[in-house]
Amino acid sequence: MKHFFKITTTSFFILFGLIAKSQNTELSKEERLEWFKDAKFGVFIHWGIYSVNGIDESWSFFNKYIQYSDYMKQLDGFTAKKYNPEYWANIIKESGAKYTVITTKHHDGVALWDSKYGNLNTVKQTKAKKDLLTPFVKAARKENLKVGLYYSLLDWSYPDYPNFLRGEKRYTEDAKRWEKFTKYNFGQIEELTRYDPDLYWFDGDWEQSAEKWKAKEIRQLLLDRTPTTIINSRLQGYGDYATPEQGVPVTKPENKYWELCLTMNNSWGYQPNDKQYKSVNQLIRILVDCISMGGNLLLDIGPKPDGTIPQEQIDILQGIGKWTNKHKEAIYGTRAGIPHGHFNGYTALSKDKNILYLYVDYKPNGPLLIKGLKNKVNRIWVVGNGTKLSHQVVGKQYWSAVPGLLYIDMPEKVQDDNVTVIAVLLDGEVDLYREEGQKIESN
Repeated sequence: MKHFFKITTTSFFILFGLIAKSQNTELSKEERLEWFKDAKFGVFIHWGIYSVNGIDESWSFFNKYIQYSDYMKQLDGFTAKKYNPEYWANIIKESGAKYTVITTKHHDGVALWDSKYGNLNTVKQTKAKKDLLTPFVKAARKENLKVGLYYSLLDWSYPDYPNFLRGEKRYTEDAKRWEKFTKYNFGQIEELTRYDPDLYWFDGDWEQSAEKWKAKEIRQLLLDRTPTTIINSRLQGYGDYATPEQGVPVTKPENKYWELCLTMNNSWGYQPNDKQYKSVNQLIRILVDCISMGGNLLLDIGPKPDGTIPQEQIDILQGIGKWTNKHKEAIYGTRAGIPHGHFNGYTALSKDKNILYLYVDYKPNGPLLIKGLKNKVNRIWVVGNGTKLSHQVVGKQYWSAVPGLLYIDMPEKVQDDNVTVIAVLLDGEVDLYREEGQKIESN
């Protein structure tokens, strides 16, 4: 496997990272996660032999829905004969995603690259007979996408990993076998460091303790090799950002950095019988929900065993792309919006907090309303077409510090088919009134 360098617009951070590495110091979390906090939208890719029969990835044999031997027969049907990594990268870029994460190895232990550790990979054991990871990483970098590598810490196929099927173990305590597995695990992780990924997305950490995984040592290895990289939370407390799954958070997560990973239908990998796809409208609304709370959306696709992406998933990516392209100024680089109660809907702020973005995912019966805004408004416009909107402040009393009600006219002709975005330019950093109100004491 060749070692190649990233082509990235953040050359400053790479240079900074090399300096930090030479001084054996770790970059701060804020420095490493700056791009992640700006990105807002990424695409997850679950691709593996489970796509052959269209069954649950790894879990189908672990939960004994299918015999392990029958699950592994899918190796013969995984051809990747129509795999086009350049097209994958292009369609992901078209969606408006700024990064992508691919499953290099799921819990079944089947690696997408030519690993020297073990024989269970797409080169040695599948009809594909080739390394599928390297060309995708190269293609993604050509599209200036940040690259994330998913890796399962546990490996239910490896003969020296203790757990095999639900309720069935290979062994309970065997230091020599565990040491053999640990050497194998670190060997594969070290191979992945050659890609210098922007992000590591670990999974499966729940089965062992941080000490047993050697999570601290894994983190150190990754940052020594790529000082600018970031790590998700599934490393037993040694990650950088939270990864809620499937369920959209109701309240803003406590972690400053977080990402919701979500399927388009109800399945991670390709399952032709799962037609329960979320609509473009629903997914855009989920995206702005995440943005309003300062998080990211990592939306999943599941390619077929021949390497093609299902048309339903392509249509969704392109549909989201039309919206993100139109509203890019109100997506990338934004920060969490104002607290609920000030506006009936989702909001976000520009990085300098001088612009308040309103995401309107409904058809209003009258003017939009913002309460408790102490700032003066310099200008209001519709993001994507620039139409200037009129506004009016109602109920402001000269004797009171309580702000008036800001009403914004939003004609039907400027409304987006999915989510309309309104930009409110303020006279300075957003300033909100959050008291109970005042009584008249002098007039």
